[in-house]
Amino acid sequence: MKKKMIAMMAGTMVAATAMMSVGNLSYAEEESYTIGISQFAEHDSLDNCREGLLEGLKEEGIEEGKNLTIRINNAAADMGTASQIAQSFVADDVDLICAIATPSAQAAYNAAMDSGIPVVYTAVTNPVEAELATEDGMPVGAVTGTSDQLPVEAQLKMIREVLPDAETIGILYTTSEANSVYSITQYEELAPEYGFEIEVAGVTSTSEIPLATADLLEKVDCLTNLTDNTVVSFLPAILEQANEKNIPVFGSEIEQVRIGCLAAEGLDYISLGKDTGRMAAKILKGEASAEDMPFELLTESNLYINEAVAENLGIEIPDTMTERAVEIFTEITAE
Repeated sequence: MKKKMIAMMAGTMVAATAMMSVGNLSYAEEESYTIGISQFAEHDSLDNCREGLLEGLKEEGIEEGKNLTIRINNAAADMGTASQIAQSFVADDVDLICAIATPSAQAAYNAAMDSGIPVVYTAVTNPVEAELATEDGMPVGAVTGTSDQLPVEAQLKMIREVLPDAETIGILYTTSEANSVYSITQYEELAPEYGFEIEVAGVTSTSEIPLATADLLEKVDCLTNLTDNTVVSFLPAILEQANEKNIPVFGSEIEQVRIGCLAAEGLDYISLGKDTGRMAAKILKGEASAEDMPFELLTESNLYINEAVAENLGIEIPDTMTERAVEIFTEITAE
């Protein structure tokens, strides 16, 4: 009888141990995540978004190497590739897709809309125009994120302060990027209030940029750059052409100023990425659903100045600007 009782107790302990083991495995599965990151192009502002995203996730207790597996793919500014990346993430049944830039966000949502996989985007200039959100800012499905809508009016004010006699601002943009088309309409609407005319040049690929830039530089007093992914990826060559004509180029964020734009009233893409990471963490942990989260807009802009560029162009930056600048570069740092 004693041996039988001992055997029964041993069996119960084994079963309990097995249940604990299964329970622990279940718990581990619930607390471990796999996300796919689809980045549309390789340039510093989007890289900063990705870095900020991972920092935001880490702040919420989700960290690569501990409870997070990350798959990163870059579309090299190609819409077809962006679609393929999104479809591969859906096929792999990741827990969440993070899409960096408008084309990748559109591709990710189109691929994932019937899969149950949420999409969180960042660096999408106008989610409404991109058909990712409704007019009241709510998601059209399991897709939400952060917007990098440009502070166009602040940029125009700054350009007027630097170039009091300028009349025409040139803008290069990619005709297929909804974010750029929207930003162009904003510039055209607000420019007359500051005494500017806007001259635009649309391209469909990087191969068209050198000729479009050369043509535009013959018509303008300066260029202002958008967050256009195709154009930004070619920015060093654009800066080289503009410098030969002694025409200043204004950027849209800190990295563009670092590599040779004169100044920018721009966004902090690390902060934008962090906000996105925190949103993604809430969705992964089940604290919120993507369908119920309105997109977030980073409203504050920062002034960045490159004094080395100003000196090369023979432009004097007003003291009022240097006093309020968040960062002033004294050299040009090539990519």
